[in-house]
Amino acid sequence: MPHAVLFDRDGTLVVDVPYNGDPDRVEPMPTAHRAVRLLRESGVPVAVVSNQSGVGRGVLTRRQVRAVAARVDALLGPFALWAVCPHGPRDGCRCRKPAPGLVLAACKALGADPRRTVVIGDIGADVSAARAAGATGVLVPTPVTRPEEVRAAGRTAADLLGAVRLVLGGGTAPGPGAAGEPGGAPW
Repeated sequence: MPHAVLFDRDGTLVVDVPYNGDPDRVEPMPTAHRAVRLLRESGVPVAVVSNQSGVGRGVLTRRQVRAVAARVDALLGPFALWAVCPHGPRDGCRCRKPAPGLVLAACKALGADPRRTVVIGDIGADVSAARAAGATGVLVPTPVTRPEEVRAAGRTAADLLGAVRLVLGGGTAPGPGAAGEPGGAPW
């Protein structure tokens, strides 16, 4: 059983609306309710790790990002933690995915061992951030996910509920030849 599951926000938990600062535009992904509920029922803490470069670009305010987070919490139930990177891609911070900062900060705040933590996201940066932090990444491809990101992901699932079932199914990752990384390391 993982110590925690960290979700990307846009394109993973909720439909991606670029630079969304409007809570009324928040729409959960089709299986998000069931996926998050299943983890909570299993006793696994859930949190969000999200790049929000709109803040650094001056397109969004921190207040807007918090309002969208509050709407996600209202729709899917409260998350244990929201770890948000407000920096732009050129700011050189250590928190913006694919850097490990958000994942490591979330793990520290939750008291979770990164090696026993899973990050679920829709693009390669989510999986890369997981790997850089020593966590496990699971990719849930969407139409914006590039084919090379899918090939490099190691673990993939067709939807969010499938990703959660993969995480909870048996306590070890699938072995070689399945949708897993070679070796089937423990979560």
